[in-house]
Amino acid sequence: MNVIRLTPACCLLIFLVVGIVLSDCANGFTEPIKKTSDEKPIDFERDIQPVLSRFACNSGPCHGKQRGQNGFQLSLLGFDSNFDHDAMVKQSRGRRIFFTRPEASLILAKPAGDLPHGGGVLFTQSDPGYHLLLRWIKQGAPRSQPGTPQLERVTVDPQAKIFQHNETASLKVTAYYADGSTRDVTNWATYQSNESPIAAVNEHGKVTAGTITGEAAIMARYSGHFAIFTASVPLTKKVPAEYYANLPRNNEIDDRVWETLKKLRLRASDPATDHKFLRRVYIDIIGRLPTSDEAREFLKDVSPQKREHLVDKLLADPEYAEHWANKWADLLRPNPYHVGIKTTLNYDRWIRGAFRKNQPYDEFVYDLITANGSTFREGNVTLYRDRRKPDELATIVSQVFLGVRLECAKCHHHPFEVYGQDDFYSFAAYFAKIGRKGTGISAPISGSEEFIFTSDKGSVKHPLTKAVMQPRPLYGEAEEIKPETDPRVALAQWMTSPKNHYFAQTMANRIWKDLMGHGLVEPVDDLRATNPPTNAALLNTLAEYFVREKFDVKKVIKFITLSHAYSLSSIPNDNNKIDTRYFSRHYRQRLRGEVLLDSICQITGVPESFTAMAPHSRAKELWTHRISSLFLDAYARPDPNQDPPCERISEPTVVQTLHLMNSQQLAQKITSDKGRAAELTKSDATASKIIEELYLSIYARYPTKKEIKVTTDLFKKEGADRRKITEDIMWALLNTPEFVYKD
Repeated sequence: MNVIRLTPACCLLIFLVVGIVLSDCANGFTEPIKKTSDEKPIDFERDIQPVLSRFACNSGPCHGKQRGQNGFQLSLLGFDSNFDHDAMVKQSRGRRIFFTRPEASLILAKPAGDLPHGGGVLFTQSDPGYHLLLRWIKQGAPRSQPGTPQLERVTVDPQAKIFQHNETASLKVTAYYADGSTRDVTNWATYQSNESPIAAVNEHGKVTAGTITGEAAIMARYSGHFAIFTASVPLTKKVPAEYYANLPRNNEIDDRVWETLKKLRLRASDPATDHKFLRRVYIDIIGRLPTSDEAREFLKDVSPQKREHLVDKLLADPEYAEHWANKWADLLRPNPYHVGIKTTLNYDRWIRGAFRKNQPYDEFVYDLITANGSTFREGNVTLYRDRRKPDELATIVSQVFLGVRLECAKCHHHPFEVYGQDDFYSFAAYFAKIGRKGTGISAPISGSEEFIFTSDKGSVKHPLTKAVMQPRPLYGEAEEIKPETDPRVALAQWMTSPKNHYFAQTMANRIWKDLMGHGLVEPVDDLRATNPPTNAALLNTLAEYFVREKFDVKKVIKFITLSHAYSLSSIPNDNNKIDTRYFSRHYRQRLRGEVLLDSICQITGVPESFTAMAPHSRAKELWTHRISSLFLDAYARPDPNQDPPCERISEPTVVQTLHLMNSQQLAQKITSDKGRAAELTKSDATASKIIEELYLSIYARYPTKKEIKVTTDLFKKEGADRRKITEDIMWALLNTPEFVYKD
C-alpha cells in the first residue's frame, strides 16, 4: 500500500479549499429549496424585481448606475434579471444572502437599517417588501418558477380626473398576465409626475392637485410596463358653456383647441389685428418681413378672403422652400470638415430641391433612408457618409423621423419607455448591410468621393448575448425582408406607411411648433407614453390630416395658419395669462437668426455678403454653418461641430441685445449711401411719409398719431439733419422687441 505524504503547505491549501466549498454551500451556490406547502412559490422576475424598483435599489443614483454602488451593481431599472439574480445570489461568493440565517442576509439587513447602508433605511421588518424578500430567501432564492405567466400590460384606474385645487385621489394599478390572471400592484409600482406643481404623486400612488391650472401626466411604472393617469386642474371660476359654443371655428383645429380650453376653463384672447397676422404669416411661411408695399397692399384690402389669399400666395413663393429647407438642414446637415465640403453642398442642394418641388414628406424620407450612390452626385447618401455605424444611424433615424429617442436603450432598458437593448439592436440591424467604397473619412478635410451601396454581408450583434440580431421595427409589423434585398427598403416602407402614427405625428408636431411657438409634445422629437401631448386629440387631428393630404407639408401649414387659433393675439386676458401651452393665445417667439438678418438687409436696402455664396444671397440660403457671420452666431445658429439633429436656443440673451445696439455691421447698413435711409431722405417724401415707410417696413403697420408727432417733431428742430434723423429712427425701431419678436 502506497502512502501519500503531504507537505504542511499542501495541507493548508486543502483546508482552505474545503472551507471555501463548505462556505459556498452554506451561502447559496446550492440554493436549497425550503418552502412549506402553504407558501406560494416566488419568481424573481415577477415578484422580487418590482421590490428592487419600488425602493429604487436599481435606480441610477443607487446600485443601478454604471459601476454600481460599493461593489454591488444591478441592471438599471431591472432590465436584466439574469444579471441581477447572479449579483444578489452568487457574486462576492454569495455573501449577500445567508440561507442558514435568512434574516442576516445583507440584502435585508442593510435596507432595514440593521447594518450601515449608504441608501439609508428603506423599509422595516414589518414592511411587506421585507417579508417578500425573506420568503424568497427561505425558498432558496430561485431565479424562476415553472409556468410563471408573462406580464403583458398594466393599467391605472382611473385613467383621468378633473381636480379641484388641493384635492387628492388614489390610483389603482393592475397587472395583466398572459394566462388571464391579474394582480393589484399599486404598492409595487413606481410613480412620477411630469408636472408636480400641477399635480404631485407620492410613492403609494396618491395624487394631490396643486393650485396651478393645467394638466399633468402621472406615470405608473411596473416591471418595464407603463400606464398614464391624466390630472386636469381647471381654474376655479366657471365659464358659461355658451362662451365656448360661440367661439369662431374655421376648421377642426379650433374644435380641438376649444375643447381643451373648456376643460380648463380658459378663455381665448382676442383675434390679432391684420398687421400682426400679416407679419406673423410672412415670417412663418417665407422667413422674412413683408416690404412696405406688401404691407400697404394687404392692409388696404377689404376682401373677406384676403388672409387665405395671402397664405396661398406665400406658399407659392420661392422663398418658402429656402426658409423651410433651412430648418431641415438643422436636423440633417453634417460638419463639412467631417464628410467633405462638396458632399455637404450636395446634401444641402438635395434637401432644398425636395422643398422646391414640394416633394411629399413620405417620399422625402423614403428616398433618404434607401439612398445609394456617389456622395458627389447623390446628396441624400451623405446621411450614410456622416453616420457610419448601425447604432449611430438607429438613433438619428428614430429620433428625427419617429420622435423616438433610442439612445438610452443602446446600453440598458429605457427608463421612461418600453424599449430595451433587443429593440435597439434589432432596429439597428436594418442598417447592417450598408456598404461603402472609397477613401472614407479623413477629417478635417475628408474631400474624397465615396460610394454607398447595399452589401451582401453585414450584421449587428447584441452586446451582451452576442446573438446576431434580425431587423425588426420598434413597434407594429414590417414587410418580410427577402434574401439579397436591401433591409432599408422594408424599414422605409414601414416608417412612411400611413398606418405608422408616430411618423405623421412627429412631423405634424414639428410644423405646429414652428408656427405656434410651442409643440404639442416637447421636445418635439420625444414622443412617448410618459411624455404625452398637451392636446392629444389635436395631435391626432393634425396627423390624420397630414396623411389624408398625402403628406403635403404645404397643406398642413395652410391648415394651421387659417385656423382661428393661429390668428389669436398674443396679449393675454385676465383669465389666460397663466397659459403657456394650451394655445388660448399666441406665444411670442424671438425671430430666427436668419429671419432677422434677411429682414434687416431688406429694411436697410443693403444686402449681406457671405463667403462661398453668390452675391446678394440670403442668410436662409447658406449651405453650411461654417460660413462666417457674427450676427448669426450671436443669434444662436447651431455649432458646426455639433452632430445633427441640432436644437436652437430660442431664448433671448444679453449678447443679442448688445449686438443689435452696437453692431458696426448694422450701423454700416443703416448709414450706407446706397441704403434705404439715404434713398428716403433724397426723395421728396415728407417727414410723415418717411415715418410711415419705416413703420410699414419694420412693423408692417402704420404709425399711431402719437408716434407720428414724436418722430416728425425731430425733423422740425433747428439745424436738424434729415438723413441723420431718419437713420436714428430706423436704428431705434430695429432695437425694439416689436421688431425682434414674432407677435
